[in-house]
Amino acid sequence: MKSLIFTLLFVMFVINGCTTYKGSYNYQGGKPSKKYPSQNLDTSPSGLTKRNGESVASMRPYTVFGKEYYPTVVSVGDTHTGRASWYGSDFHGKSTSNGESYDMYAMSAAHKTLPMNTVVRVTNLDNNQKTVVRINDRGPFVESRIIDLSYSAAKEIDLIAKGSANVSLEVLGFEPPASRTIDYVALKSGPKSTIISDFAVQIGAFSNISGALETQKKYANFQSYSAIIKDSQYNNDKLYRVWLVGFKSEAQARDFKSQGYFSGQFITREQ
Repeated sequence: MKSLIFTLLFVMFVINGCTTYKGSYNYQGGKPSKKYPSQNLDTSPSGLTKRNGESVASMRPYTVFGKEYYPTVVSVGDTHTGRASWYGSDFHGKSTSNGESYDMYAMSAAHKTLPMNTVVRVTNLDNNQKTVVRINDRGPFVESRIIDLSYSAAKEIDLIAKGSANVSLEVLGFEPPASRTIDYVALKSGPKSTIISDFAVQIGAFSNISGALETQKKYANFQSYSAIIKDSQYNNDKLYRVWLVGFKSEAQARDFKSQGYFSGQFITREQ
């Protein structure tokens, strides 16, 4: 009898402890919030890379809940549809994936693969209200959702009470890495696309430059990719490596490699 009572009390505790939610990743008030999944990504200074003198965070592939995500190429005018959610006070002041502090009152959002500082217009398809946000975090890691909005952005499209809604996203442009706001004038004159990749596929390695030159010439424009030669030292000898370059993401390089065009090929990074 005692065991039955204990079991019933335990079940009631579990049910009551799972019924209070606000937004997409908020949990019961009064308790420490669980980490937003992106906080588990490496955002320490040692985890940031440099490109053209500027820090670039979270541009490399990453894994959350056992699934791999590949940040990829995006262009102005690209559109996507799915469900949006929001995250608020439980995460205010905590680190985002690009090293900023999350500000629930700023116009920002989390996306799984869009490059950091991509600016997108979000339209609530249920009421046609719109907001514009800058991507500075990774998420939401829920299969059916494509974007997690800050509190202020969610409020602009009347998303707070419902928690989620069907939305469309339109890429408007790209802010500089150091930017914390949205400059609409600069967006119009800024780049129309961004490629966050320096991936290559090595298709050959030679101790003699003539072999490398012959291979480079043969595959100079193979499947729309360019062949280049990289020289390096190996066991105190010169080694000439032939790389195919021009991949827009690691995912694209992986797809190419899976076709099996070259024996012993592997993915590398341009230096």
